[in-house]
Amino acid sequence: MCTFKALLATQEGGNFRASIQEVPRESLPSGEVLVRVRYSSLNYKDGLAVTGRPGVIRRFPMVCGIDFAGVVEESASPEFKSGDAVALTGAGASETIWGGYAQYARWNAQTLVPLPPGMSLKQAMAIGTAGFTAMQCVMALERHGVSPQVHSEWAVRPNEGGEVVVTGASGGVGSIAIAILGKLGIRAIASTGRPELGDYLRSLGASGVIDRSELSATPGRALERERWNGAIDTVGGTTLAGLLPAIAVNRAIALCGLAGGAVFTTTVMPFILRGVSLLGINSVYVTPQERREVWDRLSRDLPLDLLDSMTEVAPLDRVIELGKRILEGKIRGRVVIDVG
Repeated sequence: MCTFKALLATQEGGNFRASIQEVPRESLPSGEVLVRVRYSSLNYKDGLAVTGRPGVIRRFPMVCGIDFAGVVEESASPEFKSGDAVALTGAGASETIWGGYAQYARWNAQTLVPLPPGMSLKQAMAIGTAGFTAMQCVMALERHGVSPQVHSEWAVRPNEGGEVVVTGASGGVGSIAIAILGKLGIRAIASTGRPELGDYLRSLGASGVIDRSELSATPGRALERERWNGAIDTVGGTTLAGLLPAIAVNRAIALCGLAGGAVFTTTVMPFILRGVSLLGINSVYVTPQERREVWDRLSRDLPLDLLDSMTEVAPLDRVIELGKRILEGKIRGRVVIDVG
């Protein structure tokens, strides 16, 4: 094949354009492994990229799509051979290196992971960068004492539940985080601005659902009662400021995404008086060994049978339309892109 189909973003004279084009195969970047891509997925960052928001794509022309799953076609690395099923997530794709919205991709071996046994290419992208990040968040909270059984005398008071709250719960990271926590036996409370999705969130494993307004910061005390045994926050902004005063002693908030903004106004009291930790989660700066550990945990601790209920499959030609919808908060769960 001399050309392949790709969603290519260009910018000339300050004018941004994203469209499906036939791209010469020799245009692929250098790399040890050539992958025939089967699926990619739609993430919030993809929505920003395909609609031309500044600061995401840093080199043009650029094939969009921050992750992909496919089959190795050619390999110059001993780690992979032709026919191996592989995935790429959180490696800077669609920023300076061509990404997954294309029928072919070429990458270095250290950025790719072999799919765990029993996981399909479609399931890998139903997980995608969002699910990878969700598992990173759960693992970070585990390192700060979150478990099905609260052992520490400094944890949430027994009559207050010991729940972990997940914000932006109807989105990709939130939905998968809830499913993982439920599988692990950890009580997850879903925070959402879409009350009509309550039954959906409970079906994923949420122990309860609250309106996101409950977590918005309002003028008040620097510390509230220890309501949460931890949190996974994909929103940031006033939601993060509202969460901090109610986190239990020596527990943490795993923070990613920042869909609600990066402005952060609060006091230092939760950090000093309760020892609360704020854990920034970045799916890019991960060693190859850590990357494989996260995928191994996903294969064990994410109920794969739930993926279908939280996933929509869409063709490549709908990416721009769906990218606009995800920025408007109108996407539920995960969208897998069938590259074709």
